[in-house]
Amino acid sequence: MAAYAERVGFVAHVGVAGDLPLLKRLLAAQFPVIIETWFLPEPDDGMGHYRLLIGYDDAEGVFIANDSYNGPNLRLPYAETDALWRVFNRTYVVVAPPERADALRAVLGPLSDSANMWAHSLAQAEAAVTAAPDDAFAWFNLGTSRLRTGDIAGAVEAYDRARVLGLPWRMLWYQFGPFEAYYAAGRYEDVLALADANLKTSNDLEESWYWRGMARTALGDIDGARADFERALRLRPTYHEAEQALQHVSTP
Repeated sequence: MAAYAERVGFVAHVGVAGDLPLLKRLLAAQFPVIIETWFLPEPDDGMGHYRLLIGYDDAEGVFIANDSYNGPNLRLPYAETDALWRVFNRTYVVVAPPERADALRAVLGPLSDSANMWAHSLAQAEAAVTAAPDDAFAWFNLGTSRLRTGDIAGAVEAYDRARVLGLPWRMLWYQFGPFEAYYAAGRYEDVLALADANLKTSNDLEESWYWRGMARTALGDIDGARADFERALRLRPTYHEAEQALQHVSTP
C-alpha cells in the first residue's frame, strides 16, 4: 500500500506502536490515518482489516472512520479501537502529497525515524507484558519489537510465549515475525510446522509458501522448496524474496 502510494508520487509513512493521542494529532493536522486492525464479523472468525480514520469526537469518545465492510462515517469507541488495533502492534499508515512531507514529519516527531520507532515499540511492548503477563498479543508484539531491534533469541522467546498463551488461527496469515525469527534461530521444523498449519486453512498464502520453501531449503528438501517458491510466485509474481530464493535453489 505504502509502496504503491510512493510509486504514484505521494509520501507514505508506515508506523508501529502508535497510540490514541498520536492518531488525534495526525487527524487534527488533517492527515487521515489508515490503521491495521483486527476484525470480528463472527465469533472465532477474526481477520485482519484496514480502516481509514477521518476524524474524532472527544465528547462522544469515538473515532470516525470509513470502512470497506461497514460503510462510511463509522463511529468507533476509543477503547474498542485500541483493543483491536493492538493485535497488529498498532500499525498505521499515513499517505500525503509531497508538499506536506515536512508537516507530517513534524507531527510524528522522533517516530518518523525507524530506529526510534522500533525502540519505542519495544518499550511499549515491554510495558504491556509487565502489565498483563498473560496477554498473548502483548507477547507477540514484544517478539516483533525484539526481532526488529536485533534480538533474535528474545524474539523467539516472546513468540513462544504468545503461542503457548494462544493466538487467533488467522494471526500468521498477516504477521510473519515468527517465521523470520524461528528461521534465523535455526528452528526450521517450527517454520515448516507454522507454514503447514497456515496452508491447511488457506492455500493462497504466498508468504507461507515462501517460508515453507525456506525451511525446506534449510532441511535439504530442494525439490520441495523449489515447488513452494514457484507456488508463491504464481500467487504474487512480484514477490522478490521468493524469486531470489527460487534462483538460489535452481542454481547448480
